Amino acid sequence: MRRRTFLKGSLMGSAAAAVSFSTPAQGTAAAAGTVNVSGIAALQSAIDAAVPGDRIVLADGTYTVPSAGIRITGKQGTTAAPITIVSASRGGAVLNGPVGFLLSGSGNITISGFAFRQTSTFAIPADCSRIRLTRNDFKLADTAGLDWVTVRGDDAKIDRNSFHHRSSQGIFLVVDGPGTTAMAQRTHIFRNYFADHSYTGANGGEAIRLGVSHRALSTADAVVEYNLFERCDGDPEAISVKSSGNTIRYNTLRDGKGGIVLRHGNAGTVAGNHVLGGENGVRLYGNDHLVVNNHISGTTSRGIVIGSGTTRDHHAGESTEERRGNDACDRAVIAHNTLVGNSATISGESRAHEPRDVVVADNILVASSGSLVDLGATSGFTWQGNILWGSASNGTIPSGGFRRVDPRLRKDADGVSRLTAGSPAVDAATYTALALAEDADGHARAAARDVGADEYSTLAPVRAPLTTADVGPDAA
Repeated sequence: MRRRTFLKGSLMGSAAAAVSFSTPAQGTAAAAGTVNVSGIAALQSAIDAAVPGDRIVLADGTYTVPSAGIRITGKQGTTAAPITIVSASRGGAVLNGPVGFLLSGSGNITISGFAFRQTSTFAIPADCSRIRLTRNDFKLADTAGLDWVTVRGDDAKIDRNSFHHRSSQGIFLVVDGPGTTAMAQRTHIFRNYFADHSYTGANGGEAIRLGVSHRALSTADAVVEYNLFERCDGDPEAISVKSSGNTIRYNTLRDGKGGIVLRHGNAGTVAGNHVLGGENGVRLYGNDHLVVNNHISGTTSRGIVIGSGTTRDHHAGESTEERRGNDACDRAVIAHNTLVGNSATISGESRAHEPRDVVVADNILVASSGSLVDLGATSGFTWQGNILWGSASNGTIPSGGFRRVDPRLRKDADGVSRLTAGSPAVDAATYTALALAEDADGHARAAARDVGADEYSTLAPVRAPLTTADVGPDAA
């Protein structure tokens, strides 16, 4: 290979670093627009000159980023040809200092493979769209109140990153939006690893927060899927949803305090998640949610909570204090979930506004102690087709809403309790108003669906609980 090397001495003085533009040897092809750099100033120069399709590669090493940051200003890739800024090897370029990359007025930018160790928030501002953070390692300063990554721009992708090891108050990943009430649109968060947040306070240590109370009525259309959460103990809410119209699916939560909580907002979907051990499962406030195909087992606090409210419905014009309050859960559909061995299986709360018009259908509830259903005041609930089993009492579920029969579950090596041949749950679902194509394993649902999260099958799961091999910088 022939190489042309330019020293950017005017930018770096005596500490000049090389920028190398690769050209193909005879008979071979090289990636067009690949720029190899070996220093922060050279990286800045390459970014300033970048055009769509360029790939800027920073050599492995440990770098201290100056307080001015690495600026990505007014740079526009395209959907087909983004501008990509990448470490030579995954995690090989370590960025220390007060800041890292500073984005402004840019779009279709991919930042990949860095180890971020900065002391301030990594921000995707509202004037930047289609920004992708992929295969990075985030372990920012363990400073109280510091949120590590904040997304305000539309169509961001946050995938295959690792967020890990902090002991202070603060959130790994926040999605907000422009102004005071809007939300960033269509954020896609997938294949990330969130682990080891040991903050022991009561609030403010979520792994992911989608929105905040004053943005709750804004639709975000975020999708949070195929992420693994382990030992996320910073908050009872590992995934805290405070906006509307989001989908939380196919995630795995293991051995942490935090659960999946639709804290504010409406029309959320929680589907196909695995909660294995830890404290909390799924908790719901707001209206018109769908909770299906989830497997929740071994939690020491609560499996599913159907929340009561300090208000009936959040609405435009309410006070800040009113907006912070709990909105009673109305018109949710909670169906085809399997809950096994939780300290509390389905439970409620005692605020002034009771939940209303909720459907609880075709779930499997199994426990050896306590009550399988422990709800206070409710109004207009529909209970049907549920299967209850174990030495726990039935609790407050009405007599026509269940059968007490052994569902014949088998706990597999991955920790999931699935149906066995001859289970009375097979073909026994009753709630026909719900269209549901697949089960938690990714198997097709039959025309006559099975009760619970699992549709009986002898095939291997298409989707099983995630392990560290499925997420993070080295995931497929």
